Order: sequence, then C-alpha cells, then structure tokens
Amino acid sequence: MKFGRSLFFQIRYFFDPPWDTGITPPELEDFAAAHPPGRALDLGCGTGTNVIYLAQRGWKATGVDFVGQAIRKARRKARQAGVQARFLKDDVVRLREISGLFDLILDIGCFHNLSVPERQTYLQNLSRLLHPQGAYLLYGFVRTEAGDGPGVGAADIQAFEERFELIERCQGTDRGRASAWFTWRKPVDPAPVQ
Repeated sequence: MKFGRSLFFQIRYFFDPPWDTGITPPELEDFAAAHPPGRALDLGCGTGTNVIYLAQRGWKATGVDFVGQAIRKARRKARQAGVQARFLKDDVVRLREISGLFDLILDIGCFHNLSVPERQTYLQNLSRLLHPQGAYLLYGFVRTEAGDGPGVGAADIQAFEERFELIERCQGTDRGRASAWFTWRKPVDPAPVQ
C-alpha cells in the first residue's frame, strides 16, 4: 500500500468517510436471504457494518481493514449490537492472519483502489481463501480505459474469469462514475483423471 494512499484513509476515518454509509447494500441482503450461513470474510470492512449484518444472520463473520481507527469502531459497533464477529487490522493484499476457507468473500470498494501488482497478490489470496462453490461479491468503480487508476478494468475481469465463474454483473453509477456489482463463484476443481 502506498504511503500517501494509506495516510489518506487513516485521516478520513477520524471523520465520517462518504463510503462508510452504515447501510448494508441490498445486493448483500439478497445474497444472505438466499444462502445458508457459513464463514464470511469482508475485505476492506471499514467500520464493520456488513460483518455485523452477516453475524446477526448466523454467519461466522470476519472483517479486515488496514485502518486501525476503522477496526476500533467496528469492534465497538459489534459489542453494541451484541454479536460475535472478528475484526483484524491487516492489509487485504497480505492477509497474514487469515486462514481456512470462506463460503463468502465480500469486497465493497477495496479492490478497485489497489495497484496492478497488489491486485495480482489479492487474487492469489482470494483463490486460496474461497471455498469451492463459494461466492465472491465485488463492488467497485468500472474503468473502461487502460491504466493503473481506480476502477475494475477489462484486464481485471479477465484475470477473475481465469479463476472464477461470473454469475452476475449489475451495472450502475456511484457519485457520477460507472460502477458494478459482480458475483463470482469458485468452481469445484475437476476430479483427477485416473
């Protein structure tokens, strides 16, 4: 994570950043209503709104964010809500303290801010942590031109398609920018040929 970007997010969490709305998106609500609880991981969880939402519905939920102030707020919110949830201060690219397999991995607005090398490492971790037939819900700005700026671009989608099956893509706009929700599924590895 570049120092300038890290400092920006650290400072924003001393206030109320616009992306941390405290509202669970309907896409996650629909997913939770249609799937039995399991293990969930929220990458870039902010102050824990979605981790708490999932924990209230029986999920064993973990949230990761690199901003200490956000994690402290998330832990406080979980205590106030009376739910058991795990919150870790960690970089979503490194995920040093995360192991095991998850039935759901959620990313709302984190991936689209990573550099190209960070995205490659992130994708390797995602493959390692997502259970076969597990779901990966990704929300981000959409980038139509090539480059290393914020947004999910064509090269990113191609990299995801090499490892996951695209179930659904819903286009939208967010603060005047093109955005999309992606639902991916990790395929079951084919049985070895005997």
